Amino acid sequence: MAETLIDSGIKEILNQLGINEINKGASTGSYWFNTRGEKIDSISPVDGQLIASVNGAGENDYEATIIKAQEAFLEWRMVPAPKRGEVVRQLAEKLREYKEPLGKLVSYEMGKSLQEGLGEVQEMIDICDFAVGLSRQLHGLTMHSERFGHRMYEQYHPLGIVGIISAFNFPVAVWNWNTALAWVCGDVCVWKPSEKVPLTAIACQKITAEVFAANDVPEGVSCLVIGDAEIGKLMAADKRVPLVSATGSTRMGKSVGATVGERLGRSLLELGGNNAIIITPDSDLKIVVPGAVFGAVGTAGQRCTSTRRLIIHDSIYDKVKDAIVNAYKQLKIGNPLDQNNHVGPLIDKDAVNMYLAALDKVVEEGGNVLVPGEVLSGEGYESGCYVRPAIAEAENTFEIVQHETFAPILYLMKYSGGVENAIAVQNGVPQGLSSAIMTNNLRDAEKFLSAAGSDCGIANVNIGTSGAEIGGAFGGEKETGGGRESGSDAWKVYMRRQTNTINYTDELPLAQGIKFDL
Repeated sequence: MAETLIDSGIKEILNQLGINEINKGASTGSYWFNTRGEKIDSISPVDGQLIASVNGAGENDYEATIIKAQEAFLEWRMVPAPKRGEVVRQLAEKLREYKEPLGKLVSYEMGKSLQEGLGEVQEMIDICDFAVGLSRQLHGLTMHSERFGHRMYEQYHPLGIVGIISAFNFPVAVWNWNTALAWVCGDVCVWKPSEKVPLTAIACQKITAEVFAANDVPEGVSCLVIGDAEIGKLMAADKRVPLVSATGSTRMGKSVGATVGERLGRSLLELGGNNAIIITPDSDLKIVVPGAVFGAVGTAGQRCTSTRRLIIHDSIYDKVKDAIVNAYKQLKIGNPLDQNNHVGPLIDKDAVNMYLAALDKVVEEGGNVLVPGEVLSGEGYESGCYVRPAIAEAENTFEIVQHETFAPILYLMKYSGGVENAIAVQNGVPQGLSSAIMTNNLRDAEKFLSAAGSDCGIANVNIGTSGAEIGGAFGGEKETGGGRESGSDAWKVYMRRQTNTINYTDELPLAQGIKFDL
């Protein structure tokens, strides 16, 4: 077997990123709390080896972190936004320096391919670059007043503490989607990462602290609290945290949303997807096959934007089915740090069990398995987390199809008649994140993008469901939560809007012509 990072370089990578054998689980920047909570072991799904451990944070650590973040906000909010942007610019430069080791750690700790790991760090760099420009464009509006000698305008102010709960599948990018924008907006951030990938979070915190310390950024602007679900519950219930941004399952999001809503706080939810590609008779198979296959098997099907369903016109169904099945035969499954492989492992054994249960369920409901799934064993598969991507013919109404299975299982289904029938199938699930249509028919494409078309937050034409640029707002509808992160005007969720009216006369006229004489 060719020499890989696992054989020769993992210790060097950990040293570069400041990862110790046992790490502290809470930080306010350069300062790390001497946490004594339950130990969290980071086990690589690549080879089943223990990478390092973290002493988890408890309630006292969380409380101390929040207090420090509150103090930091009072100072950070008064720093001019372009100067805050300059700090984020320097963070982008530091991430460029650390791109290779951080990308490799993402791949090794989470299990995604090396190119995807490096790509995730590139997303961090891109959103920092976006935020730098944004720091000079936090625009409000000027309105004309109905009253003589009055001026009206609106402005945006920093919100306060932004709590971030992130998922394992994008262990660094989603955190930075939030922080880069929140920081230039004048907010401070407290991050609770997934316990499944704590080491990448520690690496990000140390890289950020290095830049912040060089710029005299107050301790507490970037905080990290690694712990179990109880930390997330504390954050959701905490009135001192005006915004909680949570990425994960719909079940988790419902709990967070209800708790935050009960205290009338704000929540930004990025939850499950059940994404489909509609394939019309006018589609180009040269685009269909790679788009569908990468969407279904990239990150081993563990993206919220992964392709779960192909809705294929019956006139070309067999042709498309044969092409997709044939492409699956060419997939190489193995060590994600070997760039010859297409598919790496699932995150852990629990994910493997969910994958197997879903395959059993689709057969139980009457589905026809075209490419059988299995757990792979033998040399190179010692972790027990490698599975074969599966394809099954199914009905959209199957219970298992209505749910998101975070694994590489692709469901094929037919539609007949016009594209409206395919759109109805596409929309006929509780989730509404990403969607796509493959077609060269302009009318079908426009129908898909119309108000009567896809009900998802993302709707693509002739590209797949997976992958998004940071320039556009990212998020979805229905059980996906309705949140928007990253580009466009997503920055507004991190700020509070204020309308101002200035009277520069020596009289006090009232609105709507109301008279009040004393």
